[in-house]
Amino acid sequence: MYRILIVDDEPMIRRGLQKLVEQSGLPIESLRTAENGVVAMQRIQEERPDFLFTDIRMPKMDGLELCSQIAEMDADIQVVVISGYGDFEYAQKCVSYGVKEYLLKPVNIKGFQLVLEKLILNKSKVSSESFVAVTKLESWATRLEQAVWMLQQEELDRDLEEIKAELGTYKLKLNRMSDIVQEIYTLVHGRLTVRDVYMIQEEPQISASLSEEDVWLWFTSSVKALLQELKSKRKGKQKDPVEEAKQYMEKHLAEEVSLEEVAEFIGLNPSYFSQLFKQNTQETFVQYRTRRRMEKAKKLLQQPHWRITDISGEVGYADHPHFTKTFKKYEGCLPSEYRQRMGIR
Repeated sequence: MYRILIVDDEPMIRRGLQKLVEQSGLPIESLRTAENGVVAMQRIQEERPDFLFTDIRMPKMDGLELCSQIAEMDADIQVVVISGYGDFEYAQKCVSYGVKEYLLKPVNIKGFQLVLEKLILNKSKVSSESFVAVTKLESWATRLEQAVWMLQQEELDRDLEEIKAELGTYKLKLNRMSDIVQEIYTLVHGRLTVRDVYMIQEEPQISASLSEEDVWLWFTSSVKALLQELKSKRKGKQKDPVEEAKQYMEKHLAEEVSLEEVAEFIGLNPSYFSQLFKQNTQETFVQYRTRRRMEKAKKLLQQPHWRITDISGEVGYADHPHFTKTFKKYEGCLPSEYRQRMGIR
């Protein structure tokens, strides 16, 4: 099964080439088009084609520049340049970029079929290295990120082993293997950085002189270092950060605990912790703390041996008038009135 990409700024040409491909009898996995080199590069990043047919003269990025960028990718893409007679000399410049086949406009069925046969023959001679789709890299990065974020060491070890085994089926060259693991690590590191985790270590760069075994050792060591870094910041706690924050606040309702203090305790950036807390509880940090203080105050008010002034301090209000004002705003009555409603004098 082959993946084919057709690049031409003229819709009629694109449709014509599509029809020729469909009539060729070639087993096709995907057949896509692009109107210029810029769009073509986007398509290539999404899914690496086996065969690429490109026009020379196009807006934004012409065929020559496209061939140049493909050559820099060290990709196993068989490129066919389509040109008019007037562009033939220009098209020959693509030889330096690895282009070996040309089609002259107007393209006919016989000429197209001959070129396809050559492409298939060339494909069978080159390396069997496969393309790793961007979606696959993102999937792997998501699994690793989740294991790191939840401090799941055993899960992380399993994920790394499974990714290693799956990556081995692609039969990648060493330089491509290095690029792939660097890309995966960059995704994981970047996503954790977006969470505003206090990561001390900068993103490491892989050495170009490593063996395949060393490349994988670098990758696994780097990913595991992220987990250890996060574990250290959370002081080894493996609970959900928001639940951990709630428990900490519950134990310290009598104190003036700040958002920054709680964020530091669970190992998160205060700004990110504030957003995460609001997203999970539908309340701001202050709203949640106030509600829990008032709920505790109500329970204590229902116990006659507790004096209201003592309750005020027990729920974190050294200033008694501030407590009564906050309680009335929350409950709609003063603490003394609440007690009266409970039948307590």
